Amino acid sequence: MSKAIPEPVTKLIESFSRLPGVGPKTASRLTYYLLRAPEETSLALADALRDLKANTRYCAVCYNITVEDPCPICADAQRDQRTVAVVEEPLDVLAIERTGAFKGVYHVLHGAISPMNGIGPDDLRIRELTKRVDKGIIAEVIIATNPGLEGDATAMYIQRELTGKGARMTRLARGLPVGSDIEYADSVTLTRALMGRGDV
Repeated sequence: MSKAIPEPVTKLIESFSRLPGVGPKTASRLTYYLLRAPEETSLALADALRDLKANTRYCAVCYNITVEDPCPICADAQRDQRTVAVVEEPLDVLAIERTGAFKGVYHVLHGAISPMNGIGPDDLRIRELTKRVDKGIIAEVIIATNPGLEGDATAMYIQRELTGKGARMTRLARGLPVGSDIEYADSVTLTRALMGRGDV
Protein backbone atom coordinates (compact mmCIF):
# COMPACT_ATOMS: atom_id res chain seq x y z
CA MET A 1 0.00 0.00 0.00
CA SER A 2 0.98 3.60 -0.45
CA LYS A 3 3.17 5.31 2.15
CA ALA A 4 0.53 8.07 2.19
CA ILE A 5 -1.72 5.70 4.14
CA PRO A 6 -0.83 5.39 7.85
CA GLU A 7 0.18 1.91 9.03
CA PRO A 8 -2.83 1.37 11.37
CA VAL A 9 -5.18 2.05 8.44
CA THR A 10 -3.23 -0.32 6.18
CA LYS A 11 -3.26 -3.03 8.85
CA LEU A 12 -7.04 -2.79 9.30
CA ILE A 13 -7.67 -2.86 5.54
CA GLU A 14 -5.49 -5.99 5.27
CA SER A 15 -7.32 -7.58 8.22
CA PHE A 16 -10.74 -6.92 6.67
CA SER A 17 -9.47 -8.23 3.30
CA ARG A 18 -8.75 -11.63 4.87
CA LEU A 19 -12.47 -12.08 5.68
CA PRO A 20 -14.48 -14.22 3.23
CA GLY A 21 -16.34 -12.17 0.65
CA VAL A 22 -14.50 -8.93 1.51
CA GLY A 23 -12.35 -7.57 -1.29
CA PRO A 24 -9.85 -4.70 -1.09
CA LYS A 25 -12.45 -2.02 -1.97
CA THR A 26 -14.94 -3.19 0.65
CA ALA A 27 -12.13 -3.50 3.20
CA SER A 28 -11.10 0.11 2.47
CA ARG A 29 -14.71 1.32 2.75
CA LEU A 30 -15.17 -0.43 6.12
CA THR A 31 -11.90 0.97 7.43
CA TYR A 32 -12.66 4.54 6.41
CA TYR A 33 -16.21 4.23 7.77
CA LEU A 34 -14.77 3.26 11.17
CA LEU A 35 -12.32 6.19 11.00
CA ARG A 36 -15.23 8.64 10.53
CA ALA A 37 -17.66 6.89 12.90
CA PRO A 38 -17.98 7.90 16.55
CA GLU A 39 -15.33 6.32 18.75
CA GLU A 40 -17.90 4.18 20.57
CA THR A 41 -18.79 2.43 17.26
CA SER A 42 -15.21 1.26 16.77
CA LEU A 43 -14.81 0.35 20.44
CA ALA A 44 -18.10 -1.61 20.38
CA LEU A 45 -16.82 -3.59 17.37
CA ALA A 46 -13.50 -4.26 19.13
CA ASP A 47 -15.34 -5.39 22.28
CA ALA A 48 -17.65 -7.66 20.25
CA LEU A 49 -14.66 -9.31 18.55
CA ARG A 50 -12.86 -9.76 21.88
CA ASP A 51 -16.02 -11.20 23.46
CA LEU A 52 -16.51 -13.55 20.50
CA LYS A 53 -13.07 -15.09 20.96
CA ALA A 54 -13.13 -15.11 24.77
CA ASN A 55 -16.64 -16.45 25.42
CA THR A 56 -17.52 -18.84 22.62
CA ARG A 57 -16.47 -22.46 22.28
CA TYR A 58 -17.55 -25.64 20.52
CA CYS A 59 -20.19 -27.80 22.16
CA ALA A 60 -18.51 -31.01 23.33
CA VAL A 61 -21.45 -33.03 21.93
CA CYS A 62 -22.40 -31.51 18.56
CA TYR A 63 -19.54 -29.04 17.89
CA ASN A 64 -21.90 -26.13 17.26
CA ILE A 65 -20.71 -22.74 18.49
CA THR A 66 -21.94 -22.05 22.00
CA VAL A 67 -21.40 -20.11 25.20
CA GLU A 68 -22.58 -22.97 27.45
CA ASP A 69 -21.34 -26.55 27.18
CA PRO A 70 -23.30 -28.56 26.20
CA CYS A 71 -25.14 -26.14 23.92
CA PRO A 72 -28.81 -25.30 24.58
CA ILE A 73 -30.00 -27.64 21.79
CA CYS A 74 -28.05 -30.67 23.09
CA ALA A 75 -29.13 -29.88 26.67
CA ASP A 76 -32.83 -29.58 25.75
CA ALA A 77 -34.68 -32.63 27.10
CA GLN A 78 -37.57 -31.89 24.69
CA ARG A 79 -35.34 -32.55 21.65
CA ASP A 80 -35.18 -36.02 20.08
CA GLN A 81 -31.65 -37.10 21.02
CA ARG A 82 -32.01 -40.19 18.78
CA THR A 83 -32.23 -38.13 15.55
CA VAL A 84 -29.11 -36.25 14.46
CA ALA A 85 -28.85 -33.88 11.48
CA VAL A 86 -25.27 -33.68 10.20
CA VAL A 87 -24.54 -30.23 8.77
CA GLU A 88 -21.46 -28.55 7.37
CA GLU A 89 -21.50 -25.26 9.27
CA PRO A 90 -23.12 -23.59 12.31
CA LEU A 91 -25.07 -21.32 9.91
CA ASP A 92 -26.81 -24.46 8.61
CA VAL A 93 -28.07 -25.16 12.14
CA LEU A 94 -29.61 -21.67 12.22
CA ALA A 95 -31.24 -22.20 8.82
CA ILE A 96 -32.84 -25.50 9.86
CA GLU A 97 -33.89 -24.12 13.25
CA ARG A 98 -35.71 -21.24 11.51
CA THR A 99 -38.06 -23.79 9.89
CA GLY A 100 -39.28 -25.08 13.27
CA ALA A 101 -39.71 -28.47 11.51
CA PHE A 102 -36.78 -30.34 13.05
CA LYS A 103 -36.97 -31.53 16.65
CA GLY A 104 -33.78 -33.58 16.80
CA VAL A 105 -30.19 -32.54 17.52
CA TYR A 106 -27.21 -31.71 15.32
CA HIS A 107 -23.64 -32.59 14.50
CA VAL A 108 -21.57 -29.81 12.91
CA LEU A 109 -18.71 -30.95 10.66
CA HIS A 110 -17.13 -27.49 10.19
CA GLY A 111 -16.68 -27.90 6.46
CA ALA A 112 -16.93 -30.45 3.68
CA ILE A 113 -14.44 -32.79 2.03
CA SER A 114 -12.66 -30.74 -0.63
CA PRO A 115 -9.41 -32.18 -2.05
CA MET A 116 -8.97 -29.01 -4.16
CA ASN A 117 -8.77 -26.97 -0.94
CA GLY A 118 -6.76 -29.59 0.95
CA ILE A 119 -9.66 -30.57 3.24
CA GLY A 120 -9.93 -34.29 3.92
CA PRO A 121 -12.13 -36.34 6.27
CA ASP A 122 -9.62 -35.96 9.12
CA ASP A 123 -10.04 -32.17 8.98
CA LEU A 124 -13.76 -32.48 9.80
CA ARG A 125 -15.68 -33.74 12.85
CA ILE A 126 -16.52 -37.08 11.21
CA ARG A 127 -14.58 -39.18 13.73
CA GLU A 128 -16.59 -37.56 16.54
CA LEU A 129 -19.83 -38.37 14.69
CA THR A 130 -18.79 -42.02 14.39
CA LYS A 131 -18.15 -42.13 18.15
CA ARG A 132 -21.62 -40.68 18.84
CA VAL A 133 -23.24 -43.34 16.66
CA ASP A 134 -21.12 -46.10 18.23
CA LYS A 135 -22.75 -45.35 21.61
CA GLY A 136 -25.97 -46.89 20.25
CA ILE A 137 -28.29 -44.02 21.25
CA ILE A 138 -28.77 -42.56 17.76
CA ALA A 139 -31.53 -44.16 15.66
CA GLU A 140 -31.32 -41.89 12.59
CA VAL A 141 -28.57 -39.82 11.02
CA ILE A 142 -29.90 -37.22 8.57
CA ILE A 143 -27.07 -36.20 6.26
CA ALA A 144 -27.82 -32.52 5.65
CA THR A 145 -24.69 -31.49 3.78
CA ASN A 146 -25.03 -28.93 0.99
CA PRO A 147 -26.07 -30.30 -2.41
CA GLY A 148 -23.12 -30.21 -4.79
CA LEU A 149 -19.82 -32.01 -5.34
CA GLU A 150 -18.24 -31.35 -1.94
CA GLY A 151 -21.43 -31.94 0.04
CA ASP A 152 -22.16 -35.15 -1.89
CA ALA A 153 -18.59 -36.42 -1.42
CA THR A 154 -18.88 -35.74 2.31
CA ALA A 155 -22.29 -37.49 2.46
CA MET A 156 -20.91 -40.57 0.67
CA TYR A 157 -17.92 -40.73 3.02
CA ILE A 158 -20.16 -40.47 6.09
CA GLN A 159 -22.48 -43.14 4.69
CA ARG A 160 -19.53 -45.49 4.19
CA GLU A 161 -18.23 -44.80 7.71
CA LEU A 162 -21.60 -45.36 9.40
CA THR A 163 -22.88 -48.34 7.39
CA GLY A 164 -23.49 -51.32 9.67
CA LYS A 165 -23.48 -49.28 12.89
CA GLY A 166 -27.23 -49.67 13.50
CA ALA A 167 -28.46 -46.15 12.73
CA ARG A 168 -30.80 -45.46 9.82
CA MET A 169 -29.18 -43.04 7.38
CA THR A 170 -31.21 -40.52 5.41
CA ARG A 171 -30.34 -37.59 3.19
CA LEU A 172 -32.25 -34.34 2.75
CA ALA A 173 -34.63 -34.53 -0.21
CA ARG A 174 -33.50 -32.77 -3.34
CA GLY A 175 -35.85 -29.87 -2.84
CA LEU A 176 -32.70 -27.81 -2.42
CA PRO A 177 -31.14 -26.54 -5.65
CA VAL A 178 -27.78 -28.14 -6.48
CA GLY A 179 -24.89 -25.79 -5.85
CA SER A 180 -26.73 -23.72 -3.22
CA ASP A 181 -25.99 -23.48 0.49
CA ILE A 182 -28.48 -24.53 3.17
CA GLU A 183 -28.03 -21.24 5.03
CA TYR A 184 -29.57 -19.34 2.08
CA ALA A 185 -32.58 -21.64 1.56
CA ASP A 186 -36.02 -20.38 2.53
CA SER A 187 -37.98 -22.06 5.33
CA VAL A 188 -40.55 -23.72 3.04
CA THR A 189 -37.87 -25.33 0.87
CA LEU A 190 -35.96 -26.54 3.93
CA THR A 191 -39.13 -27.89 5.57
CA ARG A 192 -40.03 -29.87 2.42
CA ALA A 193 -36.47 -31.16 2.15
CA LEU A 194 -36.61 -32.38 5.76
CA MET A 195 -40.03 -33.99 5.36
CA GLY A 196 -39.14 -35.64 2.05
CA ARG A 197 -35.79 -37.09 3.12
CA GLY A 198 -35.06 -40.60 1.88
CA ASP A 199 -32.79 -43.50 2.73
CA VAL A 200 -29.21 -43.20 1.49
